[in-house]
Amino acid sequence: MKLTKVAVPLGLAWSSPFCRWQGPLAEMSSVDLAVDVTNRALSGFDTSQVSHVSFGTTVPQPTSFYGVTTITPRLGLEAVTGPTIAQACATSAAVIQSAATQVELGAHGTVLALTTDRTSNGPLMVWSAQGSPGAAPRTEHWVLDPMKWDPNTGGSMLDTAEGVAADEGYTRSEIDEVTLLRYEQYRAAAAGRRDYLVPVHVPGRRGETVVGDDSGVHDTTAEGLAKLSPAQPGGVVTFGSQTHPGDGTAGMVLSTVERARELAAGAGIARVLAVGFARAERARMPKAPVPAARRALADAGLDIGDLHVVTTHNPFAVNDVYFARQTGFPVDKMNPYGCSLVYGHPQGPTGMRAVAELIEALRARGGGRGLFTGCAAGDTAGAVVVEVTE
Repeated sequence: MKLTKVAVPLGLAWSSPFCRWQGPLAEMSSVDLAVDVTNRALSGFDTSQVSHVSFGTTVPQPTSFYGVTTITPRLGLEAVTGPTIAQACATSAAVIQSAATQVELGAHGTVLALTTDRTSNGPLMVWSAQGSPGAAPRTEHWVLDPMKWDPNTGGSMLDTAEGVAADEGYTRSEIDEVTLLRYEQYRAAAAGRRDYLVPVHVPGRRGETVVGDDSGVHDTTAEGLAKLSPAQPGGVVTFGSQTHPGDGTAGMVLSTVERARELAAGAGIARVLAVGFARAERARMPKAPVPAARRALADAGLDIGDLHVVTTHNPFAVNDVYFARQTGFPVDKMNPYGCSLVYGHPQGPTGMRAVAELIEALRARGGGRGLFTGCAAGDTAGAVVVEVTE
C-alpha cells in the first residue's frame, strides 16, 4: 500500500522497555501498561488533536474485550474510538497501516497507533465440549500452544527456522555469528535507546517501581553461544539464537506531512511511504519478511539499494541470514539498536518498537530511507518503509 500524505513527527514514536516474561511487568495488565507509558510519552503533547486510535494487542487481558475504549478515556480522549487489531507478530505493521490509512484518506488529521501485550500470565482458554466423555472441556494456552503447533502445518515455529536453515544450507557457526553481532549492536547502542524508551511505573504495595531499561537480556558471548546445545537434535538453532516471550508497549503519532512538521517544531519528520504484507510457503516463516519487504518497497517506488537502514523482527537469527542473502543488504547494517532476538518479543508491540528504532537510527545519521520487516505466525510478514527528512 503506497502512502503519500502520512508522517510521524520526530520524537513521537516510542516504546517501553521490553521485559522477559515473568519479569518486572508480569503482574501489570498490558492495558494498564499502555496507559502508563503512553501518557508519559505524550507529556507536553496536546492530545485533543487526536481523533482516532488504532489499537493492537494479541493476548487477551481482563477488560480487553472492550478494546480501545478501555484506554482512550484514560489518555484524555474521552470521545475517541477505533479498531482493535491482531495479526500475531505482524500486528504493529497492521496497526500502522490502519492508522495511516485514516490520514491518507483524509478521514482524520492526527491519529494514535498504539500496541501492547503481556505474554506473562497468558490466559488458559477453556471451551466446553458437551459431546466429550464426561463433558471434559477443550483447552488451549493462548501464549504457549501456538508456538508449538501451527494448524496449517502441524509443526512448530522452531520447525520453520530449522526448515529454512536446511533449505539454504546454513551452518551453526553462521547462525551464532549473526546472533553475537545483534548482541554487540544492542550493547553499543545503549545511550541511543534513551531517545525513544519511555520508563514504566509499576504500582506495588510499597509504592511504584520504575522500569527504565530492558529486563532479561542475556550477557551473550561467542563462548557462551558455542556451548549451547541445539534446541532440536541435529539442528542449528539454540535457545541463544532465538527470541524469548516478553511484555511491553509501543506507539506513535501519525499525521499529515504538513501537520507533522508543525508538531515536530523543527525536529523533522518520518514520512511513511508504504506498508506491505506477504506470505511464504507453508512452514517457512523466516522467509516471509523478504516478499513483504519487496512488496512495500515496490509500492514506495524503491529498491533495496535505496535503503540506508533496515530493522527486523527476527525471532530466529535464521531470519536475518536469509534476508541478507536474498536481498544483498549487508547484515551489519541491519538492526543498529539490537532487535527482538536480543530484548524479547511481546508480540503486538515488537514491530512498533522496531519502527521507532528505525526512525531513530535514520535520525541519528541525518536522515535517509529505511525499512522494517518482520515475520508472523502462519508464514506471513509485514513491512513498513519510512523516510526521515527535515
